[in-house]
Amino acid sequence: MEWTSLNDLREKYLSFFESKGHLRLGSFSLVPNNDKSLLLINSGMAPMKKYFTGEVTPPSTRVTTCQKCIRTPDLERVGHTARHGTFFEMLGNFSFGDYFKNEAIPWAWEFLTKTLEIPENLLWPSVYEEDDEAYAIWRDVIGVPEEHIVRLGKADNFWEHGTGPCGPCSEIYFDRGEKYGCGSPDCKPGCDCDRYMEIWNNVFSQFNNMGDGTYTELEHKNIDTGMGLERLACVMQDVDNMFEVDTIRNILNKVCAISSKEYGKDNNTDISIRAITDHARAATFMISDGIIPSNEGRGYVLRRIIRRAVRHGKLIGINRPFFMELCDAVINENKSGYPELIEKKELITKVITNEEASFNKTIDQGLNMLETLTKEGGMLSGEDAFKLYDTYGFPFDLTKDILAEKGMAVDEDKFKECMTKQRELARSSRKATDGESWKSDGIAFENIPATEFLGYTESSCTATVLDIVSEGEHVGSVSEGANAIIVLDKTVCYAESGGQVGDTGIIETDNNTFTVSDTKKTAHGIFTHSGKVTKGTVSVGDTVGVAIDSARRSAIRRNHTAAHLLQAALRSVLGTHVEQAGQLVTEKAVRFDFTHFSALTADELSQVEAFVNNAILEGITVKNEEMPITEAKKMGAMALFGEKYGDVVRVVAADETSIELCGGTHVDNTAKLGLFHIISESSVAAGVRRIEAVTGLGVMNVIYNNTQLMNETAVALKAQNPADIAKRAAAVITELKETKQALEKAESKLAGSKLDEILKNVATVGSVRVASALLNGVAADELRKMTDTVKAENSDTVIVLGALNGEKLTFCAACGKDAVAGGAHAGNLVREIAKIAGGIGGGKPDSAMAGGKDISKADEAIKAVCDIVKTQIGG
Repeated sequence: MEWTSLNDLREKYLSFFESKGHLRLGSFSLVPNNDKSLLLINSGMAPMKKYFTGEVTPPSTRVTTCQKCIRTPDLERVGHTARHGTFFEMLGNFSFGDYFKNEAIPWAWEFLTKTLEIPENLLWPSVYEEDDEAYAIWRDVIGVPEEHIVRLGKADNFWEHGTGPCGPCSEIYFDRGEKYGCGSPDCKPGCDCDRYMEIWNNVFSQFNNMGDGTYTELEHKNIDTGMGLERLACVMQDVDNMFEVDTIRNILNKVCAISSKEYGKDNNTDISIRAITDHARAATFMISDGIIPSNEGRGYVLRRIIRRAVRHGKLIGINRPFFMELCDAVINENKSGYPELIEKKELITKVITNEEASFNKTIDQGLNMLETLTKEGGMLSGEDAFKLYDTYGFPFDLTKDILAEKGMAVDEDKFKECMTKQRELARSSRKATDGESWKSDGIAFENIPATEFLGYTESSCTATVLDIVSEGEHVGSVSEGANAIIVLDKTVCYAESGGQVGDTGIIETDNNTFTVSDTKKTAHGIFTHSGKVTKGTVSVGDTVGVAIDSARRSAIRRNHTAAHLLQAALRSVLGTHVEQAGQLVTEKAVRFDFTHFSALTADELSQVEAFVNNAILEGITVKNEEMPITEAKKMGAMALFGEKYGDVVRVVAADETSIELCGGTHVDNTAKLGLFHIISESSVAAGVRRIEAVTGLGVMNVIYNNTQLMNETAVALKAQNPADIAKRAAAVITELKETKQALEKAESKLAGSKLDEILKNVATVGSVRVASALLNGVAADELRKMTDTVKAENSDTVIVLGALNGEKLTFCAACGKDAVAGGAHAGNLVREIAKIAGGIGGGKPDSAMAGGKDISKADEAIKAVCDIVKTQIGG
């Protein structure tokens, strides 16, 4: 067998199965599509579950892919061994009710022994212990000697995941040689040593797990092949682990160059180099699929990966932003297999740069918090260490290192307990969805064809009622007053998708009317019209007229076209890192989410709004055309993150201004938008902004509402007309400032007189004068001013003032510098006083505040001041 690069191996595998009649599909996004059971795609078959269940018809009964995958259950272990990694590629050939064992097994053998020329004597097949059929194929058809075929139990060779399709497996192991073995004469696949490495896994989905311990035979049997590309590359390149594979080793070498470290010289350094290498791959691919760092879900996974890599960079002496340089290396090594990495380079750069800078700030926050927590010395609690780790992203290793420098330790057992609880919570959440992983939402429509949609060009049509569902049951008819779902053979009602809401309208005959309140569609393209019978009876088989609410649809069209122009404007003004991260298009407004890392300035918003309005005033023709996806890409059509498109796509183009793949409804000329106005710009999540905007009559409503508001404001401010509002508001603010200054002056004078009275009755404790009083109706900030005045003017004085404001009790203490030198401590003093009134507080030696809960104890607390001061100074 010849040395083969990872990229060439990928191509050889996919080409081989194309030659066997398989359709080659590009990798699905790492973000699962309509699958709540997964956070991230973690296997080759995961994005195709609905093909296996029959809920969605696959584009071919034979498919081959190389799927990018992420697995993070052992994130903390990545780097510590050469086995663990978060990102990997999974080669797969799949049969959806087409071929089965008699084809899958010989093809696997042919690819390994003929295409890759791996010696047959180094390959060991395994089968499920009860799968005599697969055993016979290996022995009698392929000709593998019986002593080279291993039967393994259910734990090793039977694939199942909760309820749903499952079946036995047949794996192929590669013999790495005796030097990796345990020395046992019985050593063979299934042994715990490293000699035999699994490189191919054929899953024969032939049963259905009923969930009660029983299995039924599947009518249509499937093949699901999984083979780790990096693992196969290890075999073909004769290297020990994935980090030695050519493309990955090139990234690792870049880490070494940046850090000026040599791989293989020091174990701790190697751990960091491997972690950074793996995490650069994972982060690059996650961001290219539209995942943005955040504090929840897959965004949190990405954030942890990036921050862990940056932390390991610091451990090996990289004290500058560096992670983006590695992502450049990842893009360069993988661009042949994943050209979208080049397209998303600007976005990847922006996200990595911002997250690395953010983490550098977070590290500083964590250091400050750790400093506070360790002031008293002793052992840091596991709970505090976990809070630093979980809330602030502060690595536990860093916490331990810093504590060691201080001669302190951390309660590692308690920290691990907190970590275990977190993992169990996450695991229970995953298990809660395991049973759902093969289930689908919605009502089953059997033997119903996909609905023909005429709504791009028509606003009404004649159709036939194919099915009616009421109260969850399929029925023959529904009468006046009943809520129902109606399925037709054709419709003009647009079904909710792509962020555009579904149409409303009517379905009627001469004497019967069904009012449509929403339209959706199933994965099979069946449009469901939800609503209520408002007149007569509607029955299956009826010939009906269908009409949309045309005025509503026109408003939706305007807002959807505006969303396209808005994205073009944002990319023009802010940069091509802007990508759509979500949208909602209704008749009232457009809500557009996009990737960007700071709030838009007033000038940027003005530029964006002007861009769209200029496009409207130009009256650009908007064309809607279906074309091959290859042609659409040549035109520069933008696609949505994570969307999987067929060979033929719909392109919406407003000249060269905006070209997007879109199945929604649009105006035929930008002039029909009338006007465009941005209502708001806000943050949705880290790295994601949101703009809400209106068009047409929506802009008129804004103008009307704003005019009315200005008129009402003018009346309230006693301005002669709306044009004078700003001038009148400025005058009112000036009047308020003058009034406030006069009030503060009066309060200061009053406070001064109160202080004079208080200081006439000071007590003497040793060399310190002590003043205290309980006041009514004095605000906390004024209380602090009073004590600060005494502290500044009387260096030997301790003053404590309490203030009652309704049910609220506040204490404020201050100590002059000589009093502090004598042992007085305002923070400790006010803490003890507050305790008497059931409160808490504290602060610095010279100034502190506290609150009390029991106002009936206020007098008692103030009277205790002298005694507490005595204990402090020993007077």
